[in-house]
This record gives sequence, C-alpha cells and structure tokens, in this order.
Amino acid sequence: MDDIEIDSIYTYQIAMPDGVNEVVTPCFCGYTVYINQNLSYEQKQKAFNHAILHIKNNDFEKDNVQSIESQAHAGSL
Repeated sequence: MDDIEIDSIYTYQIAMPDGVNEVVTPCFCGYTVYINQNLSYEQKQKAFNHAILHIKNNDFEKDNVQSIESQAHAGSL
C-alpha cells in the first residue's frame, strides 16, 4: 500500500488508558485511527504517524505482533 487514500482514513480523538497512544482498525471503507486525546500535540502527531506506518506496511495481514511493532518502531515517516 504505497499510496494511502487520505479520505479512507477516519481519525478520532478519544479517552484511552495511559500507555495507549493509538489504535488502528480496518473498516469497510478504509481504516479508523483512534488517538488518545490526553496526549500532547506532538505526541498525537507521532501516534498518527505510527498508525500510518502500520497501514502502509499492511500489518493487518500479519500475525506476529512483536515483529510488527519492531518494524514499525524502526521505521519513520
């Protein structure tokens, strides 16, 4: 997924537990990204970029969570 359709990513800021910065879920028309509303502006940007990496890497088709996170934290936008 080299080209992400920005209009297929729906982003919401919601209350989340400490330590959870973002959650990404595939949906019927793209992806939904939930960002922790308690983060600073810079942390929210970093969390969103992290979510985009998961989308670009097609991580929803993979099984090994440790490998997925290692690759996502090694990458950057």
